[in-house]
Amino acid sequence: MKIPLFKIATGEDDCKAVNKVIMRGSFWAEGPEIEQFEEKVAKYIGTRYGIAFNSGTSALHALLESYKLKYPLGFDDFEVIVPSFTFMSTATSVLLAGGRPVFSEIEYETYGLDVEDIENRITVKTKAIILVHYGGYPARDTIKIRQLADKNNLLLIEDAAESMGAKINGQMIGSIGDSAMLSFCQSKTLGIGEGGMIVTNSTTIRDKARLVRSHGKEGDDCVLPGYNYRMPTMCAALGLSQMKRIDDNIKKRRTAADYIRTHLKECPKLDFPSLIKDHFQVYQLFTIMFENSEIRDNVKKALDAAGVQSKIYFNPVHRTKLYYSTNYGNLPITSDIAGCVLTVPMYPDITKNDLDLIIDTIKETVN
Repeated sequence: MKIPLFKIATGEDDCKAVNKVIMRGSFWAEGPEIEQFEEKVAKYIGTRYGIAFNSGTSALHALLESYKLKYPLGFDDFEVIVPSFTFMSTATSVLLAGGRPVFSEIEYETYGLDVEDIENRITVKTKAIILVHYGGYPARDTIKIRQLADKNNLLLIEDAAESMGAKINGQMIGSIGDSAMLSFCQSKTLGIGEGGMIVTNSTTIRDKARLVRSHGKEGDDCVLPGYNYRMPTMCAALGLSQMKRIDDNIKKRRTAADYIRTHLKECPKLDFPSLIKDHFQVYQLFTIMFENSEIRDNVKKALDAAGVQSKIYFNPVHRTKLYYSTNYGNLPITSDIAGCVLTVPMYPDITKNDLDLIIDTIKETVN
């Protein structure tokens, strides 16, 4: 492809940071850079603690396990409300923690969970809501969902895998829920190859998550069953280096997104997620919604032919083999959105020429 879906912004300082750990010849796991990275990210998000993991999926699973350990009697046969328009790990983390994901409908403005639909799905077994901030857009109903969770004594967990750096009224996404998960997969606003983090203000959850992360070890003793979810020190060193540029990279993403929006806003039969007042978007993904699936599919074919990579994010989780046979319900809005969206290239160093090729190809195909 001439233009990939994403490209990581790198510099010589990244190489030096990783090389320093390698040449040290020790502490490639559990090195001092891990704790430094945790503190740096937690401060950026505005929480007291960060707990680093080898992936966002590991972090979300460990977070749910940590809450089970904190509330053991309240998590028997539990349910967690999740969107279906998300990466599969949002739902499978609930299964891995012994719970049942309950899929809820999303809204058309930011593709986040719809607060009214959530309210209709709360039962006596509901213990938590996992709110996904899609593609770098803060979810429209975030504050209302926070209030609904408080009203019903439910945990609110933010899946901020795609939205590190996004804000609502100046408050960072990831600091609004009881705890949150971040992902540092290679395409994210902070990319280190693979990696993730729990951010939280709870000392109890911090301590539980650390046990879950590393075999349930407390010193030389094993106090509970755990996993090997540790982040390699090289990844943390790369994260520390990348953190120096995260705000600049987000600024570049926003500039590129504004350019695409401006040049496609008069194009018929397509639209974008809404720009809500006091919401700050970081555009981890740039998603376009077309009038129907036929137009979307034709645009994708044209982009392929032009050497531009594109991808459909996401196919609904509730329609995968794992869940479809278990009658997880009908979600017409989710299905409609998933059938019409297409994600096009977005990364900090994308050029004007590349953006023009994407824009011109879409215009020619739609017209």
